[in-house]
Amino acid sequence: MPADEALDPADYEPLYLAGIDKFNECDYYESHELWEELWTEYRGPSRKFYQGLIQAAVALYHFGNGNIRGARKLHGSVHGYLEPFAPRHLGLDLTAFLGAFDACLKEVAASTDDTGPIELDPELLPEIHLDPPPAAASA
Repeated sequence: MPADEALDPADYEPLYLAGIDKFNECDYYESHELWEELWTEYRGPSRKFYQGLIQAAVALYHFGNGNIRGARKLHGSVHGYLEPFAPRHLGLDLTAFLGAFDACLKEVAASTDDTGPIELDPELLPEIHLDPPPAAASA
């Protein structure tokens, strides 16, 4: 896995960045689609990392649509995919991201009722901010 210290923001995969934009707009379905397109063709060391992001997006998509069982199931798998890349990978602080993800889905993870209403708290929705930030598009 490449060390982030040597990460050049110009090296970020365009689909990775596009998925992040959609994720931060809470368009989890579209972020999942973009990352899945990247994951399908990608054969490098970050393959499981991308799969973890896909799982996170789908978990939040399910949560937002009231599919508590689906959200809980995917919540459990996200850590397995992303933790091996901690603390930071491809500019993403995984410790902070997983903490925010867990806080958002805390009630889902603890729930044993698949039909009960669990409200999505917009203040707890995780966001992805990269360090180093992506290279600014030239005007």
